[in-house]
Amino acid sequence: MFLKKLIKNGLVTVHYYENESLQTCKGRVYNLNLHEQTLSLRDEKQNIFLIRLSGVEDIY
Repeated sequence: MFLKKLIKNGLVTVHYYENESLQTCKGRVYNLNLHEQTLSLRDEKQNIFLIRLSGVEDIY
């Protein structure tokens, strides 16, 4: 699955929708929970962002 390959890669940028507005987050994959359909990213300031996979627009 391509989502599991994200864990092995370095920095990723995710464009996602939260509260009907497009957000951007750049960081490393901290956790990928397929059961809850969430992706957690940790940015360079060590902040953790929880992103629902259903809201993801683009990952690169």
